[in-house]
Amino acid sequence: MSTPATSMRAIAYDKYGAIDAVLSLRTLQTPAPAAGEVLVRVRAAGLHIADCFAVRGTPLGIRFESGLFKPRYGIPGFDLAGVVETVGEGVTEFHPGDEVFGASHATCAEYVCASAGKLALKPAGLTFDEAAAMPTSGLAALHGLRDAGKVQTGQHVLINGASGGVGTCAVQIAKSYGAEVTGVCSAKNVDLVRSIGADHVIDYTREDFTQAGKQYDLIFDNVENRSLSDVRRALTPTGTLVLNSGTGANGIEMMVRLVKPLALSPFARQNFRRFLSKPNHRDLVVLKELVESNKLRPVIDKTYALEDTAAALNHIETGHVSGKVVVTV
Repeated sequence: MSTPATSMRAIAYDKYGAIDAVLSLRTLQTPAPAAGEVLVRVRAAGLHIADCFAVRGTPLGIRFESGLFKPRYGIPGFDLAGVVETVGEGVTEFHPGDEVFGASHATCAEYVCASAGKLALKPAGLTFDEAAAMPTSGLAALHGLRDAGKVQTGQHVLINGASGGVGTCAVQIAKSYGAEVTGVCSAKNVDLVRSIGADHVIDYTREDFTQAGKQYDLIFDNVENRSLSDVRRALTPTGTLVLNSGTGANGIEMMVRLVKPLALSPFARQNFRRFLSKPNHRDLVVLKELVESNKLRPVIDKTYALEDTAAALNHIETGHVSGKVVVTV
C-alpha cells in the first residue's frame, strides 16, 4: 500500500450554525491511528438527521455528544466505507488493503481513524456507497427489532416510517426473522416499501393505522408522530412498542415523550421500550451476513460529492428522504 497523504480534503466547521454558513471544504492534516484504531481511506460516508443537529448544535441535548460550546469533531458524518491504509498498535483483525465499513466520527473526509471494534469487512457485492449507507441505520433496525422488540417468526410487525434509512432496513430484517410485515409510508414510497419485502403497505395519507382495527404483536415506530394512546390501540393486549424517535420536540415536551412510555410500561400488559444502538463489530458482521444471504440491501435516495455535503444535509432536513443519503469521497 502507498503511504497515506500528509494532508486531506474534508468538510469542516468551527462553530455551530446554519449548515450553508458554517460548512466549508478545507485541507487538513491526515490523522494517525492510535492503539486499537484503523486509518481508513474513506470512499463514501453515510449521513443522518443527527449530522444536521450536530452542525446546528440544536436541539441542545445533542451538545452532550457533539461539544457543549463548540464542535468536538468539526467534521460531519458517522458512517463510512473505504479501504484500510494503516493500522494502529494492537490491531490484528484488519490489514492494509482491506475493504471495510462501519462507524466513526468525522467521516466526511478523505481519511478517518476508526476504532477497530466498530468496523467489519465490507459485504461482498455492495458498492462503497451502499456499504456506507448500512452501519448506523442497519444497526438501529437490528437492535430495535432483535434486542428491544424480541421479534419472532410468525409475528405481525408494523414498521412506522418504513421508507426511511432505518425503516427500509427494519422491513427487511423483520422479514428475515420470519415476521409478517406491514410498512407505513407516504404514497410516493408505497412501491418502494413493497419492493423490499413488506407484506402489506399503508399509505398514511389515506389510512390511519391506529384507527384501522388491525392489531400487531410488535410496532417499531421510527416517527413517533402519534400519541401513545393512539398507538396502543394498534397493539395486541401483550404486544410490544419499540420507540426510535423523539426528535420532533424540544425541552420539556421531548423529555415527556422520551420518559412517559418507559414510566407506564411496568403498569401495563403491553410493553413500551426504547433502546440505545451502539456500533460494534459483531453486529456489523450480522448485517454483512444478511446482505450476503440476499436478505438485506441498503436503499439509497441520493448521492452527493464531498464538496456538496451541505446540500446533502439540507436534503435530509426536508424530511422527504427515501432510504439513505450518501457522500462520495
